[in-house]
Amino acid sequence: MRFTLIDQISDLKPGRSISVVKILSPTEEYLQDHFPCFPVMPGVLMLEAMYQASALLVSATENFQHSTILLKEARNVKYTDFMEPGERLEVHCELVNMQDSLAILKAWGTVGQRKVISGKLVLERFNVSDRLPGRAARDEYARLKMRQHLEMLQCTNHTRE
Repeated sequence: MRFTLIDQISDLKPGRSISVVKILSPTEEYLQDHFPCFPVMPGVLMLEAMYQASALLVSATENFQHSTILLKEARNVKYTDFMEPGERLEVHCELVNMQDSLAILKAWGTVGQRKVISGKLVLERFNVSDRLPGRAARDEYARLKMRQHLEMLQCTNHTRE
């Protein structure tokens, strides 16, 4: 199962930054249990939204060179407020550094003027075929799917430099 926690890319500057939007629908299944009398988006899913946005930025920056981008570390993650159904989470990620197989990003999420999450993410990027030579076809498929996903999420008013 894959949770897609980005509804739209609002701004993309490869090599620099990305801004994305997630609107928390009151019908999302996990809200029934988290929490029944006070439904809020789980913090781990806010972190996942930051990771997904960061992975899209890294992919766009390197023109989909790597098929796999994993969250290696989440540093100094701070949750400062709740996100309730009907609210709009805006996630912003800035690329700090890319070296060897790692990408370091600063990321934060806001609901209106309230910061709800922030942290530094370390992503590891690689091709499966580098580790398992017989799986080169998997790399091509993953790159194609990431490209299609990025194109689907881009809105007509995004900025691309």
